[in-house]
Amino acid sequence: MHYAYRYRLHPTESQQEKLDQHRDTCRQLYNHALTEFDQIPESAGTLNQRVRQVRDQLPDLKDWWDTLNDLYSTVAQATVMRIEDSVKALSQLKKNGYNVGSLNWKSPREYRSFTYVQSGFEFDNKNGQTVLSLSKLVDVPISYHREIPET
Repeated sequence: MHYAYRYRLHPTESQQEKLDQHRDTCRQLYNHALTEFDQIPESAGTLNQRVRQVRDQLPDLKDWWDTLNDLYSTVAQATVMRIEDSVKALSQLKKNGYNVGSLNWKSPREYRSFTYVQSGFEFDNKNGQTVLSLSKLVDVPISYHREIPET
């Protein structure tokens, strides 16, 4: 069984500001990717193929969108792949008899997280305080209610 552990972060004000900027860049990328995804016809392939087509545009986006270079690459890819998960969730709701619309743009209030997948982060114990080190970002102190599992 897969468990997703959640731990409380204790960032300083400057770290919080940097995390907020990072999250906002992810939100803007999500909205841009959603616009690109909506322009791809369904006949262009499966859902996964269409989302990957948008994801594969990331290197070209980095040429003119400077703040994307501040994102860790897997975070940017996971942001785009969120579209696939959301579309699958909507189709499941529709299959269960609910009326569903389409995916909408996310405002800053609605986009609250970003995902590090498998790499780009590290837990470190510095001076008795556990710290979460995020690639291309900050080292944030955390508190945890259970031991961090070894992977």
